[in-house]
Amino acid sequence: MNHLFVPRVGGVLSADIAVPEYEREVRFYSRVLSTGEHPLWREEDLMNNLGMPIIGLGERSEDYAHLPLQWMPHIQVADVAVSVQRAHDMGGSVLMHAKDDDGTSQWAVLLDPNGAAFGIIPVVPAEAMPLASQDASATAGGIYWLDLTVANASATRDFYRQVVGWDVRNVEMEYGGELYADYSMLGDDGKPAAGICHARGANVGLPPVWMIYLPVGDLAESLRRVQEEGGTIIKATPGNEGNDVFAAVRDPVGACFALMQR
Repeated sequence: MNHLFVPRVGGVLSADIAVPEYEREVRFYSRVLSTGEHPLWREEDLMNNLGMPIIGLGERSEDYAHLPLQWMPHIQVADVAVSVQRAHDMGGSVLMHAKDDDGTSQWAVLLDPNGAAFGIIPVVPAEAMPLASQDASATAGGIYWLDLTVANASATRDFYRQVVGWDVRNVEMEYGGELYADYSMLGDDGKPAAGICHARGANVGLPPVWMIYLPVGDLAESLRRVQEEGGTIIKATPGNEGNDVFAAVRDPVGACFALMQR
């Protein structure tokens, strides 16, 4: 999922969060994301190096005080109103639901039964998408991947199939000699959009929230800055050569996300 701004049911466009200690948080993300000889993110405004708004960091005003401290991905769906109703029927919660004057649903913020927050929006027309070539996207910041680790991954898979409209492909796993399946969630074009994982094996200890994977130019330096700026490393995963290739981290106010080496 390394192409920016693809119009499709189940496609993830962006993510945002409303945070306390806003100035501290801006400094944290500005320093952590802007590593490498050619940074993928702009330090001054958290846009990527193409000037595109991928992630939004807002101040936690009274209007947003009820939202959880989680990065909330914005996922495209075929019909916002239908998705809101299905989420409610399947044990989720509706935190915000914006409508036009005529009652047409514009967007919504939902909680799944595990307490993971996410936003839904209508599929964005291709002509309304920002222009970015495939070559440029490969060297710019974006949401490279999205996954959710929970105790009951099968029930969570079914929730998102109904609410978002994702299809599913099993990903065979093995832990402690036992075989099981995690799930790759597919958009309506058949391409992977996100993962839903059991809290087993390498995923033990990860929080049950949507983790956005943000690429950086120098992961080792980014992780050093995470700790220098008051964040913590939850879990780092080494590659074949021993260097970390991605890591789950927690920012100074407790919001979790993942960093990966581009």
